[in-house]
Amino acid sequence: MHEVNVTVNGTRREVPAGTTLPDLLAQLGLRPGSVVVERNGTALLGTHVGCEHGVCGACTVLLDGEPVRSCLLFAVSVDGAQLTTVEGCRAPDGGLGPVQRAFHECHGLQCGYCTPGFITTVTAYLRDHPDPTEEQAREAIGGNLCRCTGYQNIVASVLRAAAIQRGEA
Repeated sequence: MHEVNVTVNGTRREVPAGTTLPDLLAQLGLRPGSVVVERNGTALLGTHVGCEHGVCGACTVLLDGEPVRSCLLFAVSVDGAQLTTVEGCRAPDGGLGPVQRAFHECHGLQCGYCTPGFITTVTAYLRDHPDPTEEQAREAIGGNLCRCTGYQNIVASVLRAAAIQRGEA
């Protein structure tokens, strides 16, 4: 049996390799239905799995800083990697990160099932594109599906997150 060594949200983990990445996250308590309370008391609820075919984007996590569909990866393929889930997108003080804050302020979520995938996707996008236009924001979220919002508030959230990160009020 091959053990996988991976850093999840800054914490090094060892896990069995013979599972998909969403199952790895579930084993770590990083998916709905299981909760791991870290030493600092933070409960991790984590990544949602929607379609299990890599289409919907709900399972998106950051693998070495790049957005990936976790449902398409085996745990062994992330050996030695850095994974960031929606919980890892928070502010250094543990509060809402800029993208999370923008989604809250702009009502960029309704049921919330797709939200972790949007948060991770937008976090990576804004790292490389700090001042997107509305059209660019729409393109950035084009691979993530939401059945509730109609996307207007999600696009507004992307633009607001960019403004927050640039230090604008």
